[in-house]
Parts: sequence; C-alpha cells; structure tokens
Amino acid sequence: MSTAAPALTPTTRALAWCLHLLIVGLLVLAAGRAVADDRPHAGSIVAVAVACGLAYAVGPLLPRIRRSRRAAAWWLAAVGAVWLVLLGLSPDAIWVAFPLYFLQLHLLPRRAGLAAVIVTAVAAVAGFGAHTGSFTPATVIGPALGAAVAVGVVWGYQALYRESEQRRQLIEELTATRADLARAEHTAGVLAERARLAREIHDTLAQGLSSIQLLLRAAERALPGRPGAASGHVDAARQVAVDNLAEARRFVAALTPPTLEGTTLAGALERLCTTTSGRHRLATRFHLVGDPVSLPTAHEVALLRIAQSTVANTVRHAQAATAEITLSHLGDRIALHVVDDGSGFDPEHLPAPGVDGGGFGLAAMRARMAALGGTLAVASAPGRGTAVTAELPLTPPTSTEPEARP
Repeated sequence: MSTAAPALTPTTRALAWCLHLLIVGLLVLAAGRAVADDRPHAGSIVAVAVACGLAYAVGPLLPRIRRSRRAAAWWLAAVGAVWLVLLGLSPDAIWVAFPLYFLQLHLLPRRAGLAAVIVTAVAAVAGFGAHTGSFTPATVIGPALGAAVAVGVVWGYQALYRESEQRRQLIEELTATRADLARAEHTAGVLAERARLAREIHDTLAQGLSSIQLLLRAAERALPGRPGAASGHVDAARQVAVDNLAEARRFVAALTPPTLEGTTLAGALERLCTTTSGRHRLATRFHLVGDPVSLPTAHEVALLRIAQSTVANTVRHAQAATAEITLSHLGDRIALHVVDDGSGFDPEHLPAPGVDGGGFGLAAMRARMAALGGTLAVASAPGRGTAVTAELPLTPPTSTEPEARP
C-alpha cells in the first residue's frame, strides 16, 4: 500500500529535525556512558550505537520510506532490530524507545503502529529489567507512560491534520463555488443588460428610424408638386433624427432619458402626443386622470417607452386617424392606456420576431412590466382598433431591473 507523503511545512521540518537530533543524542549518550563507565562491552556498545545511527539515517535520506508504508515498515524493522541488540548490551538504550514510538505511529497504519509501540514498550521494560535484575512498578510505568504520551500526541496531531485538510478542501470548494457564482452572475448581468439595451433600442432608435423612413417617404410622394409639404416632412424627419441622436448619446453616457429631463412623466407623454400629431397624420391626445404622484425613475422610463413604442406601431401599421394616451393614478398603482381607431390585429397570431419584420415590440413591453412587477394587456381585433394597458404597482418589488439608472 502506497500513500503520498504530505508536503512538509516549516513546522513539520523543525519537528523532524528535533526527532533526528533526539535519536542521535540518545545514541551518543548510550555510547558515551559505556565508554565513560568503562563497561565490559563498551566497544560493542559503541559499534552497535553507530550501526543503529546509520540504519536510522537511511530513512531521512530515502524519500521512498515516506511515500510507501511497506518500505517504512521494513526500515523500522531494521532500526528496531539493531536497537534490540543495543538494548541487550546497554540499559541506556531504553531511552531510544521514546522517539521510536513517534516514528512507528507516524509511518505505520494506525493499528500496526499501535501494535509496534506496544511491542517496543514491552521490549524496553524487559530489557531494562534484565539489566537491573528486578521488575519494579517504575520499570513498567516509565516506558508505558512514554508510549501513552506518544500515542496521544501523534493521534491528536493526525486528527488535527485531517481536520485541517478538510477545512482546506472546504475552502477550495468554497473558492471555486464563489468563482462559479461570480461567473454566473456576470453572465446573467450581461444577458440582462443586453435585453435592456435591446428594448431601449427598439423603443427609441428603431422606432425613430422607422418614423424618419415614413416621413421621408411622405416627402418623396409630395415632390415635385408640393415642395412646401415635402419640406415640412423633411424638417420633421430631421427633428426625429435629432431626438434619436440624443437617445444614442444617452446610451453612451448612461444618463436619464432626455425626454424626462426637466419634466414629469405626464409632461413627457403630452410632448409625445404633440410631436406625433405634428409629424404624422395621427391626431394624438393626452389625458391625465387622478392626482399625480412621484414615481421611481424605472417606472417612468418603462411607461414612457411603452407609450412611445405603441404610438410608433400605430403610426407604422394601424392606419389610424386618432390615438388616445391616458395616464391614470389609481391609488396603489398607476396605469397607462393607449387606444387607437386603426385597423387592429389578432393578438393570438403575431409575427415572429425578426430582423426585417420586427415583432419585438410586445415582447419588450411585457418584459419591462415583468421586471417591475407590473402587467401588460393588449385588446385588439381586425378592423376594431387596438388598446394597450400597462399597470404598475406604486411600491416596486424588492429586486427590479435597473432600466435607466445612471
């Protein structure tokens, strides 16, 4: 069984070096005391201590021992065998058992490591007892207590490490989720802004260009017999172009619609009726019902755009003689009614939206109303005119699409 070794941090490197120094120091202590006390097997003790140190040094030098449980087990077995020989020669070797506990618990699986610690502790007790010739409680308590401390420290560290890894993975997942959410929100914002700009362009620039086209056609029909009428149509087309240029600049500068600058929604609708009647053969009148109240800019823009789009469709398609625009303040809501006496149409059989044929008007109106929590109703029939009613609550929903906020 192989497992990848975790990357060493500065803290774990420091602990590893402390363990190395501890083992080397304890081996030097065992060899030094044997020489200092002039023990009978001092030379053998020094030789075995050096062999134990060399066997131990193989582990840090071979990365495979940290990556493979099997290689670590064989290495620990070799170090343990040399240590048992040293323990048989010197009672001072009992102190080496303590760092061996940490190695066994760290490099071996949980059960195997615990079994190795128990065997090492029993060997330490037996070896020390053999050298002293007696087995006192202190002889047993010392190695056993050291083993218990090592088990608690290593298992506690491993539990903290697992928890740290889980937190790290959770943080990585959270970071990835936040990045995905940010991308999704960005995409949704881009799509919403595209839809908003599409409605703005349809209700202003596209309708204005359509008006210019109609006026220039009228001027073309008036020439050459009625130059005065043709000049009037050209002047009206020029004024429409000026208004549309202001709208185009508003898109770039992200300002409040020029039609609403310095006036109210009622004033803007009245101006729409005046300019429509002056430019086209459509008598357009405005009516105000109820006491005017202050409206959010998004509400004013939506209702004005719907009125502009509806009147433009009437001029272009309905062949109507009159149109009535009514703005009604109805307490908790506001309503816009646009009625004409034109040719009408079947609301159930509308043309599909297309580049050449249009068909975006009603869809854009409904999208505007839905974004602000309002409703749009269309009543029409062939030969019976058209009535468009848009209603908005005076208290906007908590989340609305920013139609025209700078």
